[in-house]
Amino acid sequence: MVGKKSGKALLREEGLERTDNNMDLTTWPQVHMINQKNYYTEYLKRDDQILPLRLIQEERRNQMISKAKDRDRNLAQGADAEAGQDIDMDDDMGMEEGGEPISGQEAVGSKVIVVHPGSQNLRIGLASDALPKTVPMVIARRWKASESEEDGGRPSPKRRKLDNGAEMEPEKMFGEDFSRQYAQMCADLKVHMRANKRRVLPNSKELIVNYNKRAPPDTIPMHNDPLQIDWTEIPANPKEAPGYICGKEALRIPEKSNPRYKLFWPLRHGWYNEDDYEDKRDLYDDISAIIEEAIKSQLGLRKKRDWAHYGCVFVVPDLYERQYVIQALHMLMQDFGFSKVSFIQESLAATFGAGFIASCVVDVGAQKTSVCCIEEGMCIENSRINLKYGGSDVTETFIKMMLFDHFPYSEINLRRRYDFLLAEELKTRFCTMNEQDISPQLFEFHLRASGHDTRKYTFKTYDEVLLAPQGYFEPTIFDHEIKLRGRRKLIRPSRDLYEGGPNDPVSAAQSAVIALIAPPPPTNGHNNGEVADGTSTPAVEKKAPNLFAKVNDPDRASASAGGTPAPEDEDTPIPQGEEKAAPNVLATTMRDDVLPILPLDQAILTSISHGARGEERKMREYLGQIMVIGGGAQIPGFYAFLEQRLKELRPGWAKDILIGTPPRELDPQGVIWKGGSVFGKLRSSSDSWIGRMEYDRLGARLLAYKCMWAW
Repeated sequence: MVGKKSGKALLREEGLERTDNNMDLTTWPQVHMINQKNYYTEYLKRDDQILPLRLIQEERRNQMISKAKDRDRNLAQGADAEAGQDIDMDDDMGMEEGGEPISGQEAVGSKVIVVHPGSQNLRIGLASDALPKTVPMVIARRWKASESEEDGGRPSPKRRKLDNGAEMEPEKMFGEDFSRQYAQMCADLKVHMRANKRRVLPNSKELIVNYNKRAPPDTIPMHNDPLQIDWTEIPANPKEAPGYICGKEALRIPEKSNPRYKLFWPLRHGWYNEDDYEDKRDLYDDISAIIEEAIKSQLGLRKKRDWAHYGCVFVVPDLYERQYVIQALHMLMQDFGFSKVSFIQESLAATFGAGFIASCVVDVGAQKTSVCCIEEGMCIENSRINLKYGGSDVTETFIKMMLFDHFPYSEINLRRRYDFLLAEELKTRFCTMNEQDISPQLFEFHLRASGHDTRKYTFKTYDEVLLAPQGYFEPTIFDHEIKLRGRRKLIRPSRDLYEGGPNDPVSAAQSAVIALIAPPPPTNGHNNGEVADGTSTPAVEKKAPNLFAKVNDPDRASASAGGTPAPEDEDTPIPQGEEKAAPNVLATTMRDDVLPILPLDQAILTSISHGARGEERKMREYLGQIMVIGGGAQIPGFYAFLEQRLKELRPGWAKDILIGTPPRELDPQGVIWKGGSVFGKLRSSSDSWIGRMEYDRLGARLLAYKCMWAW
């Protein structure tokens, strides 16, 4: 009897039996899965794995080896070991670019260029210089029409006209809002002066208006004017005219020149001026051309190939934009070819220049005002505030107030170059914040225009000289209509590579300011009084909340810009700990749509409240070390006026509040540049320098390792 065969036997007889020949199914390497419960990597966790940090270690090691060799050489020659040590200079790197030790004070900082660009002026110079060179941050390019001829010759300040095109009366040409607020400020000033026992004439306004109405100008022939202006000469042949002119020469180009030139200011209100440009490449080229011409004309470095032996310290705003810093790095390394570049923030540079360890720095510039608290050489991030008004707004408001009171030179137009310079001169000469100087006074000025005889005007002023700079504390009197025009037209904001959200730095103080000004977000289908179904309801006027009650509340948690945004679904509850982060998220998303405007005294207290973080000792320290710098604050009596306003807002801290100026008789307008020059000469700042080799390899990614702040 034949037994039944198994399945394996049948497969073997049919040749289908599976055999193992120890061969893999594929030759492609197979990666086994990682044990998710226990794995470890050292990638980018040690300093020697990061190129910038590794280069710093290698440089220090080479210096130690060089010092040891020199010491051994001196010992072998029988000399004193101490005589062979390198020259110890805390004010410089201790070495020239070639590696040879420097000798003498002439070489300290002579190979470092400090650049501080602003909205109106560029300050530049070598770190070894005592004072910077100031150049207007403007470039004039050949154009079809000048800036005063564009837009139909619309003047600045903007004036209203009648339906038939005729000029309106001076009291009505600036609108009802300006007239009402100006009248209210005049009335408040009279009440304040009477309270301080100062004499106030009841008809002072009528006196100056009647005088200005009947004050004709006197004409002075050009040959009798000893102070004639040297205008920029344009070649008679238009084809030989230069394509662009930078700096002071650009402001002295005649209005009716052939060919025409138009002024471009690439930086406005601390931002890129995207409104006047059609391509961002043109904007970048203008900034590069202005700085390049300043280096050649002011520093005497005519040959660009010599710039490879120089380093550069570039001053950036406290609340900077990443695209601005990255573009500046590319410009300095690629276009200019500097050997090394370093960045420093404005408020930190101010403390370097003044020699302060801790301070609340208030920088009142031409078109922006920044406030920041400094502690032990670092900017407190949540205390940074950037406001979009400055000295130029005071100039424009002063001219509007003068025109309101029948200024004899009624044709003044700030879009004309000689009128712009005249307005700045009038503000500098006559504006004050001392109440004892407020009385009907007679002044005069000379109007000099290219191709015309000099005209001498006499006029009277009363309270306009004080009310115009008082706009710092009542900024609604300023004209903010066009400050956001063209914003983000050319340059997109920086975005996070992983999350896609805004990547520019934020601060809790700036977020509180923006959240206070921003309109309320839509809730339950309502947006500004409109219902989702299309019907409209009258919007209830929102009363401005007390900002200081929020920032001074000890129980209030510190704001964080990185909070989780509220979910879009209305039914999803918001976690209790995340409710306070919603205003910061709103302020972050509306930064480009809301203009940060707040009275200066309130902005200072807001910044100090966030910088002190509820500590009474720090609060007292910052209130007692408020340093005011910048050209916009150089008005007689400004410091005493600001100190009095702060004491009125904080009577409990009145004995601790003190407004100071930079020591050692430093110019408040150049103290930031001076701090940059000090920083460029410090040997301890070598870690923040970006070299040529590491820039070629890593580019802008170096900023995360080289900046002195959290990039």
